[in-house]
Amino acid sequence: MHRNEEYLGVDAGSARVGIARGGSLAKIAEPLATVPAAEAVEELAKLANESGAVGIVVGLPRGLDGQETAQTGAARDWVKAAKDKIKLPFYWQDEALTSRQAELRTDKKAAGADAIAASILLQDFLDTGLEERVRC
Repeated sequence: MHRNEEYLGVDAGSARVGIARGGSLAKIAEPLATVPAAEAVEELAKLANESGAVGIVVGLPRGLDGQETAQTGAARDWVKAAKDKIKLPFYWQDEALTSRQAELRTDKKAAGADAIAASILLQDFLDTGLEERVRC
């Protein structure tokens, strides 16, 4: 019998960070919170500890042709800093169009838009085979 493994998904932005959770058995991601960027690593560490998470999935922003952008570099820097404080495996998940999908699902002004974006990218990760997952 397989055991459930909890993952946290992150849509890291310069102002706000969306956080979602999902398990490997049900393979359903759900939005948890949107927090100020300055508080995100601390909140993520707390949630990881409380949930017993086995990994953190971070959205990797890239251009439409897959090229690296300034946002890609910012995401890589964010993960590097977070890995110093959270001793779990980190994974990249392409976040192409997740913010747009989140906007379509909620009011842009809603505090949960970033958390919804995090749940979309985490859902993509949960639907991806183990051999296709990319470690940071």
